[in-house]
Amino acid sequence: MKAILHTEKLCKSFSNSGLQQHVIKNLDLEIMEGDFTVIMGSSGSGKSTLLYALSGMDKPTLGKVFFGEEDISSYSNDQLAIFRRKHCGFVFQSIYLLENMDVFDNVMTGALAVQKNSPELAKRAEELLEKVGIRKELWKKFPNQLSGGECQRVGIVRAIINEPELLFADEPTGSLNSASGRDVLDIFTELHEKGQSIVMVTHDLRTALRGNRVVFLRDGNIVGEHKMLPFGSDDEKKRRESLQSFLDEMGW
Repeated sequence: MKAILHTEKLCKSFSNSGLQQHVIKNLDLEIMEGDFTVIMGSSGSGKSTLLYALSGMDKPTLGKVFFGEEDISSYSNDQLAIFRRKHCGFVFQSIYLLENMDVFDNVMTGALAVQKNSPELAKRAEELLEKVGIRKELWKKFPNQLSGGECQRVGIVRAIINEPELLFADEPTGSLNSASGRDVLDIFTELHEKGQSIVMVTHDLRTALRGNRVVFLRDGNIVGEHKMLPFGSDDEKKRRESLQSFLDEMGW
């Protein structure tokens, strides 16, 4: 297994009333191809800031981020936008579907940013929507006509339609009820089983259990790491107890 993404002495600071707030501090991290990496930590530990720096949504203050051998931290904003479209998919807690477009057009808009329109592309959109449980009668509905769970599943299809090398998720179940959250997590698990590399931020134990690696942040530093077998391949109770024990050690 090789690293699909890694950082070198990554730092991110923000200016607040003339004072520098150091959120990420000299952080070295490898994201391995095919891993489901979960980033955890208390509020303010730098989880989302790290995700945005890794994905090219934000530039580091110092240090480097490499995608393969490419130093994406040296890219211009336009180059980063192209990088994200070609290589990354994003799922957020807030579901950023376009309210004036129906379900199918929302998915195709994400695809057409990278690919040319074609019958094969439309067929892939249809297959993915059916796979995540979005029935055909919903495809011409608008986001405000869907439930939160349905919108999030549409958002996942939009994120993966271009077959990204990396899927980034920031609290993807945070605004969903338990049943819808479980459905979304099942989709992530199935994607991981098929080899999708995933980096996910969460504060929720149930969500974190879906990963095979948990990285814990405190004050912008990695202070611990916990490895697990892929979800479903070991005893669920022992898995939960093992992760809970690790998080207790981290002061979670």
